[in-house]
Amino acid sequence: MRDTTNFEDPQMPDTLPTTMNAFVLHRHGGMDAMDFHDDWAMPQVGPDDVLIKVGACGLNNTDVNTRSGWYSSTVTEATTGGAYDDVSQQDPSWGGAPIQMPRIQGADAVGVVVAVGANGSADLVGKRVMTDCWQRDWSDPMNRDKTGYFGSERDGGFAQFTTADRRNVGVVDSALSDAELATFSCSYTTAEGMLSRANVGADDVVLVTGASGGVGSALIQLAKRRGAKVVAMASEAKHAQMAGLGADALLPRSPENLKQALKTAIGQDTVTVVADIVGGPYFGTVIDVLARGGRYTCSGAIAGPIVELDLRTFYLRDLTFTGSTVVPTHIFGDLIGYIERGEVRPMLAQTFPLSQLRDAQQTFIDKTHVGNIVVIP
Repeated sequence: MRDTTNFEDPQMPDTLPTTMNAFVLHRHGGMDAMDFHDDWAMPQVGPDDVLIKVGACGLNNTDVNTRSGWYSSTVTEATTGGAYDDVSQQDPSWGGAPIQMPRIQGADAVGVVVAVGANGSADLVGKRVMTDCWQRDWSDPMNRDKTGYFGSERDGGFAQFTTADRRNVGVVDSALSDAELATFSCSYTTAEGMLSRANVGADDVVLVTGASGGVGSALIQLAKRRGAKVVAMASEAKHAQMAGLGADALLPRSPENLKQALKTAIGQDTVTVVADIVGGPYFGTVIDVLARGGRYTCSGAIAGPIVELDLRTFYLRDLTFTGSTVVPTHIFGDLIGYIERGEVRPMLAQTFPLSQLRDAQQTFIDKTHVGNIVVIP
C-alpha cells in the first residue's frame, strides 16, 4: 500500500448545505449553452447512492461532444467544440438518444464520500474515491442497451458535490493528488477497453493516433504494460513532453509517407494493431500499414467521423475491426490496481477553477496540451 499521509482529509460536515456551486449544461450548442451557478440545489441521495464532495473532475471529449451535439448522425464534421447548424434532437448524445436537461457534466470525479444511501455501507464515509464512468443496470451489467454515462445520463462531477451509485465508485489508496487521479477514469478505461477488444499482447506492434491526448497517452502506457511495441503519432511540438511515456518511436501526426516513416523508426513498414481515436482523412493511410491479419480498434473520430474504406483491403488482408465504447465491468477495478501499484502515471496538463470551465474546455479543444485538463471545485 502506498503512503497517503500527504493527503489531508476534509472536515466532514455535521449538516450538508442545501445549495452548491455547479456548471450546468442547459441545451446543446456553443460555450454559452452552459452556465456557472452558485445556488444550484444539492443532489438527492438515493438508496444505492453515495454523496461525494468533489475534489477534482477531469475533462474529456464526451463533455465537448455532448454539449455541441456532435454525436448526432446529422453532424459529419470534425470535432470543433462549436455549435452546429443542424443537430437532430433525436440522437445528440453518445447513446443515440436525447438526454435530460439541465445536466451537470463531468465523468472523471474524484473526492471524498460524505454520506451514503440506505443500501450503502457506512464504512465508505470519509474514503477517497474515483467514479466509474459507466452507469449500469446492476442486474444485467453488460447489457449495453441499459448502460448510461456519468455526466450524460445522470449528473456528473462539474460541481461541489455529486452522487454516484455505490457500485460505481472505487476506493483508491494513492499518494497522487485529486487532480492527478481525475486524469484516469475515462481516458484509461477507454484505452484499456480498446486494447482488450483488440487482444493486444507482447507480440504486437501498436500504432497510436492522437497520442498526446488523454486517451492517446493512456494507450501508450497501457500497451507498453502489456509488453507491446508502441509507435505514437502526435504533433512534433509535443514529442519532448511525451518522451517519458515509454513509446518505442514517436512520429509526426500525419507523415506524408507513413510506411517509410515506420521503416525508418522501427525497421518495418507495418504494424499489427492500429489504436485510433482520430479517424478523418488519414484513416485510409493507417489502415494501409496494417499487416495481414491485423486489428483496427477505434474509440473516437476527432478529425471526422466519415471515412473512406476500400473493402478489398479489409477482406483480402483478413483484417479485424472493433469499435470500443462500453467496457467490461472488471476494467475499472483493474485500473485502480494499476494506479495503486504505480504501473501507470497521470498526465496532468493544467487545472482550472470550476468557475472557469468554459476556459478549460477551450484549452481542451485547442489541443495544445499533452495529457488531461482538470477542474477544481
